[in-house]
Amino acid sequence: MSELTLTVMRLGFLAVLWLFVIVAVQVIRSDLFGTRVTARGSRRGGDGRPAQRADRQATPPPQRRQEGGRRAGGRDAGRGRRGAPTKLVISEGSLTGTTVALQGQTITLGRAHDSTIVLDDDYASSRHARIYPDRDGRWIVEDLSSTNGTYLDRTRLTTPTPIPLGAPIRIGKTVIELRK
Repeated sequence: MSELTLTVMRLGFLAVLWLFVIVAVQVIRSDLFGTRVTARGSRRGGDGRPAQRADRQATPPPQRRQEGGRRAGGRDAGRGRRGAPTKLVISEGSLTGTTVALQGQTITLGRAHDSTIVLDDDYASSRHARIYPDRDGRWIVEDLSSTNGTYLDRTRLTTPTPIPLGAPIRIGKTVIELRK
């Protein structure tokens, strides 16, 4: 073998060795300090305005009424009734104080970066649970086959369950409640 081939092989081996060391340090760092939760307010919507952050309470756009007291889009107008929850509040965990306005959309919870609420919790699955409205205006929580389970007021969920106002939903160390 020529001296040039031997030098290139040595440099290649050295580069692979350094790559291994860097990856090992990153794994140890993420184990010690956890994963990084990025702010969602930096993204921009399709109209050029900044997207709404999950920790700010947003007001829904006004909806047109159709015949029979129903909103445009076929949803029941009863969602705005008295006593109905208007926001989702995280009361315990690393995101304590975060508020998400309930606007009729599905809210996903988990460690995945595309979740509505990203949980930096060792006991949360990447796709842990979802909260969504039903046709009667009630909010439903569903466990998405998570490893450690989702609890509604100390009861482990096995089926989609309506959420009473103020009842704690526990996912690992995080506790979430529906509030007015």
